[in-house]
Amino acid sequence: MPALTTGVAHEPGLYELLAALPSKLKPHTSHPDETTFLQGMFGERSLHLLFLIHDELQHYEECKPAPVLNNAESLCSQLTVELQGKPLNQEIKELLKLLAKPHLKSLLSVHDMVAQKNYDPELPPLPEDMNDDEDSVKIIRLVKNKEPLGATIKQDDFTGAILVARIMKGGAADRSGLIHVGDELKEVNGIPVDDKKPEEIIRILVQSQGAITFKIVPGAKDDATSKEAKMFVKALFDYDPKNDKAIPCKEAGLGFKRGTILQIMSQDDATWWQAKHEGDANPRAGLIPSKQFQERRFALKSSSTNLPIQRSSIRRSFGFRRSFRLSRKDKKTNKSMYECKKSEIYDTADVPTYEEVTKYQRPSKAKHRLVVLVGPTGIGLNELKRKLLISDPEHFSVTIPHTSRPKKNLENDGVEYYFISKHLFETDIHNNKFLEFGEYKGNYYGTSFDSIRSVLARNKVCLLDVQPHILKHLRTAEFKPFIVFVKPPTIERLRETRINAKLISRKDDKGSSKSFTEEDFQEMLVTAQTMENQYGHLFEKVIVNDSLSEAFAELRVSLKQVEMDTQWLPVSWTHT
Repeated sequence: MPALTTGVAHEPGLYELLAALPSKLKPHTSHPDETTFLQGMFGERSLHLLFLIHDELQHYEECKPAPVLNNAESLCSQLTVELQGKPLNQEIKELLKLLAKPHLKSLLSVHDMVAQKNYDPELPPLPEDMNDDEDSVKIIRLVKNKEPLGATIKQDDFTGAILVARIMKGGAADRSGLIHVGDELKEVNGIPVDDKKPEEIIRILVQSQGAITFKIVPGAKDDATSKEAKMFVKALFDYDPKNDKAIPCKEAGLGFKRGTILQIMSQDDATWWQAKHEGDANPRAGLIPSKQFQERRFALKSSSTNLPIQRSSIRRSFGFRRSFRLSRKDKKTNKSMYECKKSEIYDTADVPTYEEVTKYQRPSKAKHRLVVLVGPTGIGLNELKRKLLISDPEHFSVTIPHTSRPKKNLENDGVEYYFISKHLFETDIHNNKFLEFGEYKGNYYGTSFDSIRSVLARNKVCLLDVQPHILKHLRTAEFKPFIVFVKPPTIERLRETRINAKLISRKDDKGSSKSFTEEDFQEMLVTAQTMENQYGHLFEKVIVNDSLSEAFAELRVSLKQVEMDTQWLPVSWTHT
């Protein structure tokens, strides 16, 4: 019991003080509720554990574990010599054999190396000639492995000082909590940076590995932490920071492909957002161009190259409407093309950058999403629709078009067409009731929004094929379209698979068909490429129709997933 009789006073820890606090306060509480409240608050298990951890850490600081000796290897040698001079019994022989083993010698040697080394961080000494009026500085040492430090710098336009421009969320600098935006960088690993450009400093940091020491003059702290809600966006363009001359630090950039879901971590900078790939376990964010900055760059690029922004190709694509297709001869003799309200204005105003999205799963009793097929003439959209209808006629359906032409024998209103007068058709056009419409041989043809609603109201999946410039008028919360782009295979496969196929010229002219020509194949490939370049950011699924049966099977699987699985949809479609 000598430890108890030394007379050294025992200093109670915070945990002991916490445990004794309720009983000490009890005489000073006059109301039973106050006693209950105090006991409940100070008796909280998590609070007890927190104070226990504090006491253990405090104890560790007071008596750091240190090796008893740092010369175990030499002591082992001395012991061996001393034992060899004594009578050798069985125990001494066994001990000498053990001490002679190379593994034990190596272990003792490593022990001595570790015991003799000081692992406390060694900071460079402060300069002795420091001026009292000089700004207070802090010395920071960060360990840099393969990941970037997660901070960018800039040069002040007026003073020339090198300042911390941004801290990347989740990066090494952010996790350290030691470097802040606005701090002035004075030295890196003892190298002054006053006379260096940001590019030179970045090269020093990129080439440095292990511990990096910074000398920093703290900037004005902004304690107001950003409470900006994190959001998710779908990228509508490809981005590679290595090819971006405007990015402040290529190593800090985050690359992505069109269709990637990004989690926006910070929008504090109006030019460069911080983001990470959705679902990525790495907490470090990267730089991406902001929506406004990317739109400005696109506008400057378009104006410098005098791009017409899709106008000519829109007009050229009007002739590709499958439901009411015009033959080449018809296109030359008939001036009327299929129209879509405000199509050209809508397209010229569109700059694909990012679209805010959220997770969505269709409720069991909700209407189905509209399924829209897009592709060039002859790619097989009608065949895919037909196979879907045959596979499950109770689940899939198509719209019934309107026309102003007289009804023929054996035709029924609401079966082949909705037959209405030309005057009523023109009135509906004026009231924007048609998704698309056109005139052929003096008669109007068109697809109305109500015909789509009629199919969806019957709890069926509505199958629709349209020209891509019309897609934007369908992308609403009401229809929530699932857009599938069907593209052709290589021209060699087109020649093999379409050699006996027929290209139907017009739906309303039965029997009007012809074989595919080399010109048709070339036009199909060019049109598909144009559609994908201009409207690819709107496509949720791309299917190559190399084999009709395989394309159909892939389409069926995708449509099943749309009904059952969770998808990322525009926020505007789910927030009413």
